[in-house]
Amino acid sequence: MRKLIAAVLLTVALPTLADDKTKLSIHVTNEFDKPVANASVIVKFKQGINPIKMSRIRKEWELRTSQEGMAKIPSIPKGKVLVQIIAKNYQTFGETFDVTEDERTIEIKLNPPQAQYSAH
Repeated sequence: MRKLIAAVLLTVALPTLADDKTKLSIHVTNEFDKPVANASVIVKFKQGINPIKMSRIRKEWELRTSQEGMAKIPSIPKGKVLVQIIAKNYQTFGETFDVTEDERTIEIKLNPPQAQYSAH
């Protein structure tokens, strides 16, 4: 009887969990719309689905952009994610996005570093 109840619960719960997922792509370019390769991309899941479900779900990803400036995360929970980009010779980028679509590409344009000034 317990196995039957567990099977029924899984059958009901799995489609719900699948509906709460999204495929996220991050496209990183510079001020000239050229791709930024080998940039560090950090994605942290902030909020969205039930905390009980979150206990077994990965909450942070670290990856690098490809030669085309793309970083792809195959399946994450829908909700708010913090995206941080760190690349040599560019300002560090950080912003929170609300991801509610089944599939989304976030376009990020990095700026060159600001001029440094000295008081001396």
